[in-house]
Amino acid sequence: MDKQTAFGKKVRQLREAKSWSQEFFAEVSGLHRTYISGIERGTRNPTLTVIWQIANALEVPPGELFTQEKTQ
Repeated sequence: MDKQTAFGKKVRQLREAKSWSQEFFAEVSGLHRTYISGIERGTRNPTLTVIWQIANALEVPPGELFTQEKTQ
């Protein structure tokens, strides 16, 4: 899995853990819903500023967006 896809998967996982729709997450983060969708699909490469916006909206440290579950 490439880095953008892994990042997007983690963002989606954290968003869904809060039971948030993409629309609500977009509103909370100040980003457009289609941009959120692109991040979650791994087709967007967010800037550092956007990464901070996402982390703040999800109430997690930015580094948590880069952690992956280990698969065995």
